Amino acid sequence: MVNYLLMITAELENLTDLQPQGGCDDPNFSYYFKLKCGNCGEVTQKETCVTFNETVPSAKGKGETHLSQKCKFCSRDGTVSMITGRGRPLTQEQAEAGKFAPLMLFDCRGFEPVGFLFGSGWKVESLAGTKFNDIDLSGGEFAEYDEKGEVPVMISNLRAKFDVVK
Repeated sequence: MVNYLLMITAELENLTDLQPQGGCDDPNFSYYFKLKCGNCGEVTQKETCVTFNETVPSAKGKGETHLSQKCKFCSRDGTVSMITGRGRPLTQEQAEAGKFAPLMLFDCRGFEPVGFLFGSGWKVESLAGTKFNDIDLSGGEFAEYDEKGEVPVMISNLRAKFDVVK
């Protein structure tokens, strides 16, 4: 069992608190990433979607998991389970310092998550207090004008990584 913590960062212009629409533990937020087999090293061709409110029975019959699948190359079983309570929004201070914020913890057995894709369903707040909801980051950036603060706002240079945690 290895736990992987999804870490994100971005350049936030006049913005703070980048996070999924329903908060860091949003049960409806979809995480898209590829999986690397722990046995043969094969990486899935397509991204896998994992959502907290969708579970499947574990292949080994011990409870439920958020994803259970076989490696297409070596047929080894693997699972991915999500562990809530570890995520925090990406703040302006962290972004300016080039630091990453934790988003979600994944318990992976037989697979390693790689290549997280930013998609839709994000929210962020301007430094003047304007809330921007249902942001789609699949294009790699978001740009708008904050009328309250009378400044342009922007999310760009999105980056993500999976850190192994004990």
